[in-house]
Amino acid sequence: MHASTRRHRLAPSASIAPAVEALFVNELTGDAPHVLIPRPEIELMFRFGPAAPRGLDAHALGARQRVRRKVVRGVRRTVAARLRLGASEAVLGVPASALAGRIVAFVDLWGDEATRRLFDRLAGARDALDAAAIVDRAIAERLARASEARRAVAPLALVAASKLRDDESSHVNAIADDLGVSERHLRRVFRDAVGVGPKAFAKLARFDRALRAAREEDGAGWATIAAAAGYYDQAHLIAEFRAIAGATPRALLQELRAAPSLG
Repeated sequence: MHASTRRHRLAPSASIAPAVEALFVNELTGDAPHVLIPRPEIELMFRFGPAAPRGLDAHALGARQRVRRKVVRGVRRTVAARLRLGASEAVLGVPASALAGRIVAFVDLWGDEATRRLFDRLAGARDALDAAAIVDRAIAERLARASEARRAVAPLALVAASKLRDDESSHVNAIADDLGVSERHLRRVFRDAVGVGPKAFAKLARFDRALRAAREEDGAGWATIAAAAGYYDQAHLIAEFRAIAGATPRALLQELRAAPSLG
C-alpha cells in the first residue's frame, strides 16, 4: 500500500493563542521520507504508535537552521504545537536559547509528575483531534501557573524579529539603531527570546520568503525571486540554499514535491 501523510492545521484555543501559533495533527499510513524545513519557532511534538517507547513520547524541538531529512517508519500519528517567538519561558520554563538546535525530552522540561499527568490524559485520547485538545488544555494550565517573569518577553527581540521577517531590506545594525540599543545588546536579548541570533534569523527569513515564492509563483525566475526575498543576487540565493538545505533551489523543490514537508 502506498504510504501517505495527512497534515491538519488547527487553531489554538483563546487561552493559549498568545503563546501558540498553531496545532498540527499528522497521520502517517506507512514508511515515507520527510523533509523538515528549518524554522526558529520551537515545536512540541507528541508521537503515538509502535515507534514511540510505550506507544507515546514527547519532545521539544528547538530552533533549526538546516533542512533535515528522515524516513518515518510505520503507521503513526503525531500532534505538534508550534510556539510563538518568545513563548519558551512561559510554556517550557527555559529560554529559547537553551533549546536551539536540540531535541529535548518533555520530562526534562516539565518534570516527572507533570509529564506523567499529561501522558495519562493522552493515553486515553479517543483520536488525534482529542489528543490535540488535551495538549491545548495542558499548555493553558501551564500558562496560567507561569509567573509574571516567565510570561514576560523581550519586546526588543520581537520587534526586531518582525522587522527582519517582514522587510527584506532590514539590517541588524540599522534595527538596533532604530530601537536605541547597541547591536551587542540586541543580539543577546534576541538569542534568549528567539533561540538564534538576529543574523541567523534574517537568513532563515530570506530562505523562507524565497522558498514560499518558488512554491507559490509557478514559473517565476530565480533572479526575480532572489531580488524580492532580499538576496544580493541569484548567486547569493543559491549559495544560501546550499548552506541551509544542502541542495540547489531547484533540487530542493523537486524533493519537496516528492516527499511531505514537516517544516
